Amino acid sequence: MSDWTDYVAKARERGSLGAEFYAVLSRPSQNAARMPEVLPKHLEFLQDLEKRRILVFAGPLSDASGTSRTGEGLLVLRAASIAEADRLAAADPMHLEGCRAYTVQGWLINEGHIPDELRPLDRP
Repeated sequence: MSDWTDYVAKARERGSLGAEFYAVLSRPSQNAARMPEVLPKHLEFLQDLEKRRILVFAGPLSDASGTSRTGEGLLVLRAASIAEADRLAAADPMHLEGCRAYTVQGWLINEGHIPDELRPLDRP
């Protein structure tokens, strides 16, 4: 596979949107039983990210059939880098308290329409 930074630059050069976001895939972990206790702090954290225009979307994921919850969730963040997105994800009380584990991946939107209020902060 090609280098991510090169791919982003080439996508933008060819006229694609090239809107870079970060996907945080979150899943139950060892202390999942504590989720109800930690939920208020988690929601407060997400509200703060939203007010600061960092959080784009957040919510649970279904299984492949679309009929059951898996316990997994997805956050879409605006950040300057994957390292910054990782720092933000690590600060989520669900992750800090060990209720959930996570991975962060870059997500490049090349096609479609992004309303102005949802655009990455570095892309007009």
